[in-house]
This record gives sequence, structure tokens and C-alpha cells, in this order.
Amino acid sequence: MEAEPGPPQLWLKRRRCLLSLDRPRALLVWGPAPDPGRGPAAARTPGPDTCSVPVSEIITVEETEIDEKHYHSGKWQKMSKPYAFTVYYVKRARRHRWRCSHVTFWGTDEMLCNQWIQTLRELLEKLTCRPKHLLVYINPFGGKRQGKRIYEQKVVPLFNLASVTADVIVTEHANHAKDSLFEINIEKYDGIVCVGGDGMFSEVLHGLIGRTQKDCGIDQNNPKASLVQCSLRIGIIPAGSTDCVCYATVGVNDPVTSALHIIIGDSLAMDVSSVHHNNTFLKYSVSLLGYGFYGDVLRDSEKKRWMGLIRYDLSGFKTFLSHHCYEGTVAFLPAQHTVGSPRDKKPCRTGCFICRQSKQQLEEEQKRSLYGLENTEVEEWKVIQGKFLAINAANMSCACPRSPKGLSPVAHLADGSSDLILVRKCSRLNFLRYLVRHTNQDDQFDFAFVEVYRVRKFQFTSKHLEDEDSDLKDLGKKRFGQICSNHPACCCTLPNSTWNCDGEILNSSAIEVRVHCQLLQLFARGIEETPTQEALS
Repeated sequence: MEAEPGPPQLWLKRRRCLLSLDRPRALLVWGPAPDPGRGPAAARTPGPDTCSVPVSEIITVEETEIDEKHYHSGKWQKMSKPYAFTVYYVKRARRHRWRCSHVTFWGTDEMLCNQWIQTLRELLEKLTCRPKHLLVYINPFGGKRQGKRIYEQKVVPLFNLASVTADVIVTEHANHAKDSLFEINIEKYDGIVCVGGDGMFSEVLHGLIGRTQKDCGIDQNNPKASLVQCSLRIGIIPAGSTDCVCYATVGVNDPVTSALHIIIGDSLAMDVSSVHHNNTFLKYSVSLLGYGFYGDVLRDSEKKRWMGLIRYDLSGFKTFLSHHCYEGTVAFLPAQHTVGSPRDKKPCRTGCFICRQSKQQLEEEQKRSLYGLENTEVEEWKVIQGKFLAINAANMSCACPRSPKGLSPVAHLADGSSDLILVRKCSRLNFLRYLVRHTNQDDQFDFAFVEVYRVRKFQFTSKHLEDEDSDLKDLGKKRFGQICSNHPACCCTLPNSTWNCDGEILNSSAIEVRVHCQLLQLFARGIEETPTQEALS
């Protein structure tokens, strides 16, 4: 329908209202109808009570039955039989939360109401980015074991309202989702939704990427292979003990907000890092690869899963007191195609310019390399040797409610790079100062013992000590682990740590990592920053 319904013959909350479509800006606009006695200029001027919503954020439009009691009371007694329709739409709340709101319009002209319903539904039909049929995986064991309840009580009503159907699989064991994605027909779905934490998301990610590469004949064990981008988007309904990926891509861990992002068909590209050891594929990573401190924390916490979420605090405290450092060699290829830098104070937000520009420059660089015009990778590699308390590679900020800035506050989701953070040997006090800065607004990279680089690839090899007995005999075994009793402020050098790969342990200390630019798409928009939201937060 080309022409939108016209004249203000509708009511909103018992007041005559003006409803219109701003087609150039794709907005539905409504507000109190102006007083006819004020002239045509007043009719064209939006009042202070005027509201608008983008058509892309309208969830659905439904014909509304009028309550009989409501109809026979008050002002409606003077009207002929009224007709009504309700518009359900996304409303922004505090701290990046979205809510489903609605507004009901009344009128005595049935044809006018039907015309509005038809017009809005036709506009929604043109939004082809919206999913209609989804595959949903629910982890019933993650976090507080509330995944199934969260999905049924908070997500299903919204999916039903938006006419989104879903096939639901409740996982029964580890890697259930990953294994099933290699077997089922995924072409009939518009996307995959995982209900759980970062572990559940990792399962679905590995299954979808693995299935895509298998179908395209790509060998994942080849660290030099160019992976094929996945065609399906993944949606995350947070219901785990840690929901780092959801927090970094939406700005809040809220099931309703995430469900609404899925319904309106938002799309957000994300980099994925592949991890190899001796030409053997190990894992994919989208958030944190951590060796040393974060690897030790995870390894110790896995022994205390029975304690629940408090295990992370206890293991973190124990690992901090142990204060182990690890000697090795880091070699990396700087990401010269990126527009930003790890300390430029320009975080990744909705419609990120740095991600778009970096993607374009990377594609141009790859074309030049393909035609033999440029091949300087060997010369660009940098090598750093030393003793490290922590080696972290962040594909995203790794922000969470406890650390609102994350490990690398301005790491970008889709710029084809990872922020490599090297924390060299230092005193416990200095390391504590570094950790504390993850919870405040100070620059956590502003230390002499901390280095950060934006990289496309990196390799790490640990150095095994030749005489472990002589170096370890001074270590006193204390209650909270091995602590250097003679020199409390120094670091005790151990042979190997483990890698923390998005919350899972990798026992191979020697790894090779490559960032694959925008390999994955999420049902998300990125963290929004508008003046209204900044004021609310």
C-alpha cells in the first residue's frame, strides 16, 4: 500500500491523536492531535508529547478486541462501536535493556483501522532480516540451572507474539549441541539460539563453524586455511554463570533484551580466532585466550565446581597469592590494517566505523597479496622473550558486570585483530594495582610491566627450565598453593601454565593463533550509545 492512512480520526488513551508514517526516516509517529483552531502550521508542528518508533523496531501489529465493560463506560458511550489495533514495539530502558511495550489506537472507522493494520504489516513483511524459524539449544545444567525456565517464561511469549517458531533441543551432555549440528539439516532454519552461558555459546559456535567448513571442504587442521563465513546467525539468551559474550555484544545480560534483538533480526559481525598446535586444530576463541594468571585460575576452579560461582573468587585469590610467572617466547604479526589502536579510547559500539574501515583495508591488503603485489608478513613479525605473569589475547573487551571495562576496553568485535596483552614479571603489589584497574576508569595499560599490541596472528612457546629441581626446591607449599616463602614479592618461575580458551582449558602451552575477520554473525546490534541512554545510565 503506497499511501499511508490519513486524517486524525483515532484516539489514544481517550484523547484524539494523530498517527502518521514518516516514510523517509521509516518512523511511525503519534501524538495528541492539535487544536483545529490553531491553524495548519500548528497541525504540522510536532508537540512535546509526540512519540515515534522505527518501523524496524515494531514487533507486531494486532487487531484488538475492545473490552465490553470499557466500551459501556465514560466517553465511549457517546460513540458508535469503536475498533482498535495494538502496536507492539521495542522500548529502551535503563542500562541498555530493551522491553516490549505497546500502544493501542481506537477509532470508529473500521476501514481506517484495517488500513493501518494492513499498511504496518506490509512494512514488517519487507523486513527480510527477521527470523521466522529457529533452532534452539537449551543447557539445563549451566549457571543456576535456570535455562529452561528462562526460555519458557521470558523468551517463548515474545517469540509467540512475533510469530517466530522454534525447534527446541535440551542438551543432555557435553558437546551435545556441537555434535548435533554436524548431523541435522540446518538449511531450514533462519538462525540458531543458545540458552546458557559462554560454554553453551562455544559449543554452538564450534558446531556451526565446523559444519560450515566441512560442507565447503575446508581442513580445519590447516592453520593457514581461509575459513568460510557462516551463513546462519547465532542468538544468545544469557542463562549461565558467565555471559561475557552477551555482555560485550549487547551491553547487558538480560534474556528479554536478547530475545528482542533476535526477533527484530539484528545482525552483528564477530571475529573468531583459531588455535592450533603442531598443525592440529584445538579450539576457536571469540573472547579471551589467557595464559598464566587466567589459565591458572581456570585450572584451579575446575577442581571446585561443586562450590558454584564462588569458586572463581577463591581460585583467583589463591592464584594471586601463588604469584607464578612463566618464561617463554611470543611472536606476533601486527595488525597494520586496523584503523584504531588498543589505547585510543574509542570503544566498539553500534555501527562501529573502525570495524567497517578495518575490514575494507584488510580485504584490499589480501587482494594485493593474492596478486603478488605485496607480501611482507615475514618481515613484520615481532618477537618478545621474557618472564610473564599473564599473556592475554582479547578479541573483544571481555567486559562483564564485575569488570565493566573488561581486559581490553577498546578491543573491537569485527576489525580482524586481537589485542595481545603481555604482563611481565613484577611484584605482587604492582600486579594487584593492575588487576584493580579492571574495575575502575584508570588506564590498565599504563604500567611499565604491561605491553599491549593489536595483532592478526601470534605464536607462543614456553621455555622449559633445564633444572626444575634447583629452581623449585625453594618453593614452600602453603595452604593457598606454592608461594615463594623467602621472597614474598618476587615471582616463582614454573615450567608451564595452561591456556584459558573462552573458559575451557587447553593443555598445550605452545600454540599458534590466527584471527579470522567477521567469520561469525550474531543476532545483536552492538552496544548502543545515545544521549538518552547515557543520561539514564
